[in-house]
Amino acid sequence: MTRRVLYSRHARQRMILRGISEREVDEAIRKGTKRTQDGKIMASYMYFEVVYVVRGEAIRVITVQFRW
Repeated sequence: MTRRVLYSRHARQRMILRGISEREVDEAIRKGTKRTQDGKIMASYMYFEVVYVVRGEAIRVITVQFRW
């Protein structure tokens, strides 16, 4: 079963600003190194990380940021 990925407006804006595609975000969620912080999952992948939460059958992407 594949969970549906939903993007916050903020996440969409950051993806555009940083040139990160939905495909890359999906890969980060599937393959990235994960850690948790304040109830959120942070998946580090390549040069960026995806902050998201799992709600039932959906993944809600909160933001996408560069790794420093």
